[in-house]
Amino acid sequence: MRAGSAAAASRSPVRLPLLSVVAGAVFFAQAQGSTGAGAGSGALPPLEVETGVVHVHGLGVDPGDGLLYAATHSGLFRVPEQGKAARVANRAQDTMGFSIVGPGKFIGSGHPDFREDNPPRLGLIESTDAGTTWTILSLGDDADFHALAFAHGQVYGWDAGSGRFMVSADRNEWETRSTLGLFGFAVDPADAGHIVAATAEGLSESRDGGRTWTPADGPALVTLSWHAAAGLWGAEPGGAVWRRDEAGWERAGTLPGEPQAFLATADSLVAAVHDADGVTGIYRSTDDASTWDLRYRDEQQ
Repeated sequence: MRAGSAAAASRSPVRLPLLSVVAGAVFFAQAQGSTGAGAGSGALPPLEVETGVVHVHGLGVDPGDGLLYAATHSGLFRVPEQGKAARVANRAQDTMGFSIVGPGKFIGSGHPDFREDNPPRLGLIESTDAGTTWTILSLGDDADFHALAFAHGQVYGWDAGSGRFMVSADRNEWETRSTLGLFGFAVDPADAGHIVAATAEGLSESRDGGRTWTPADGPALVTLSWHAAAGLWGAEPGGAVWRRDEAGWERAGTLPGEPQAFLATADSLVAAVHDADGVTGIYRSTDDASTWDLRYRDEQQ
């Protein structure tokens, strides 16, 4: 199974006017010392209350071992084919933006575990040991990326606090390319400048790497995922799943609940949903969204 990433933003985005911002504003904040050079590296005491897999912000598959990871409001979890999901490193870090960039190599953003001394906004963080430890790379205490994607050797991010759409080639220096409110976005695997975003006003599309945006035809999506082999997919608030091909958008199926995160991979689709019982479930489809099988449901919720 190939690695994938879901750039799924908060369901309550900053709703700012769509603006074109002159490219070239570079933001650099190397987090060190009291700002948390180690975003999460020490041993933590046991949690008093175990929340389980709830409020999933992002999904990804590690290409090194094929394991599925769920980045949630209360920690990062490994989700096995069978058995209980395992909280990584006993950490309750609110990992908002999340993307897997290589074997054991993750990037993320969000807010720290309450037991760790780190800034409230983590900026861009990185793990090279599959989420066991994290390091703040840049923008510590400045950015809260609710959507992240790694493509074409670059990191694309949307800061929920300011609405900045930002891109970094080295994960340290950032270019703010525009300002907008969105739910999520996806980058074309074949074109670094082609991006599709889901906003409160509908779909928007950029052909210049997020510097300018134009309204695009299509369904009112809240989450998107673009994979080189699988194509561009998205889900509406009610659970309708859509796929875009050369002819446009076509409805492919329906999720068993409200979508939280969506991931397209080479051989399947994976979605985290809030079901009718108010429980987070992770489902998988191997027939292009026609049917969905339960992948994981934490019964302790």
